[in-house]
Amino acid sequence: MNSRLAIIIPFFKLAFFEDTLESLANQTDKRVKIYIGDDASPEDCSLLLEKYQGKFDFVYHRFETNLGGQSLTKQWERCIALSNDEEWFMILGDDDYLGEDVVAKFYNAISTFGNQSNVIRNSSLLIDEYKEPISKVYDHPVYEEAIASYCRKLKGDSRSSLSEHIFRMASYKKYKFKDYKMAWSSDDRAIIDFADSKPIFSVDSIVYVRMSDLNISGGKDNIQEKISGRLQGTKELINDYKSTMTQEQIRIFIGLYENLIYRYKDFKWNHVSRLIYLSIRYFGVKYTLNQLKSIITKLAFKKQFNS
Repeated sequence: MNSRLAIIIPFFKLAFFEDTLESLANQTDKRVKIYIGDDASPEDCSLLLEKYQGKFDFVYHRFETNLGGQSLTKQWERCIALSNDEEWFMILGDDDYLGEDVVAKFYNAISTFGNQSNVIRNSSLLIDEYKEPISKVYDHPVYEEAIASYCRKLKGDSRSSLSEHIFRMASYKKYKFKDYKMAWSSDDRAIIDFADSKPIFSVDSIVYVRMSDLNISGGKDNIQEKISGRLQGTKELINDYKSTMTQEQIRIFIGLYENLIYRYKDFKWNHVSRLIYLSIRYFGVKYTLNQLKSIITKLAFKKQFNS
């Protein structure tokens, strides 16, 4: 069966993996090839995979060395390299799962928008370890610019993760992933890069995204590493895309940048100097002076609180 879609699963944890596999077996449209890249996990998934042999088309490969512990984005990339000539791909977490019509809605989508989009986005629902909903269903405009979508997320009006997105392979090969610490903001940057100046096309099929202490998003450790990743990612995003942003979007990203500088444990002058430059350039001296007063006050409070 010819497939234009690859679903890439970087495997490491077995705890919720059966939910993922069951959702693939339940797809109403079987025109999809699954590639499972085992990141030298200490947990054996072979018996589980045997159970699903013949229920969907998949390839399993176990890597000899663990790479995700050093770089999640490099692990994603070597898993993508397992795929063949599919035009589109999804990276599905080993604890997330799909609504039964995700593949069917994908084929409907590409027949609708032609060449107008490089990124397809499903609706999403956050669930806990017991598959109980912990959020509303996040739906989206049919067409939306990628930076505008990210701004909605930053304002708390939306959410996003890799699992609910489907990317055109050619766009991925053009840009690849930015390798930030813990891959924190690597997914947001990928969505913007891979869109390649074309709008995201949204469909209403649902991807169920799990939040638990076993995954990076749900875990409460490594907070400073996550902040470091998003800090670098925000700096580079502003630098690379500021010419395409509106004033309001620049204001949102500068506000995020300032907040991350304050929250990061190590004071970095290169980030502060960059923030000052951007603030003066786009919003003037008065705005920047007020911003500096705010930063100094916050840092003084932080120092007093930590002493």
